[in-house]
Amino acid sequence: MNSSNSAIRGSRVGAGPSGEKDTGFQAERIQRTYYCFNNHSFSPLFAASAEVEELPTELDCPHCGLPAGLDKDNPPQIAKHEPYKTHLAYVKERRTEAEAKALLDEAVAAVRERRERLLAEAKAEIKKNTKANKRSA
Repeated sequence: MNSSNSAIRGSRVGAGPSGEKDTGFQAERIQRTYYCFNNHSFSPLFAASAEVEELPTELDCPHCGLPAGLDKDNPPQIAKHEPYKTHLAYVKERRTEAEAKALLDEAVAAVRERRERLLAEAKAEIKKNTKANKRSA
């Protein structure tokens, strides 16, 4: 059989007989219109069997990405974005000046104590190596 004479050439999977208007059962749907701050509107379809309380009151606008609501005269406002906060800004929110000073003093004292200990250990090591060198000479 020649593949160019196929009976289904040019049709798609699931297509019914040509000329048939009924392509299958279509579930009942409801349409809601949403409006965004930039005067865009769009109307998605929802299953009619869904409860009204289950349907979203706000969706993202497919045109601009802003929130869109059901009230044309009062669309949702653009959320106010706070600027990026540094780690220091968050720390300052949690600590008072007195607490910060106490923590800083404690950290500085710990660093000083460690440096003094390491310096004493280094001096002891040098003294030990010097004695060992005198004995071997």
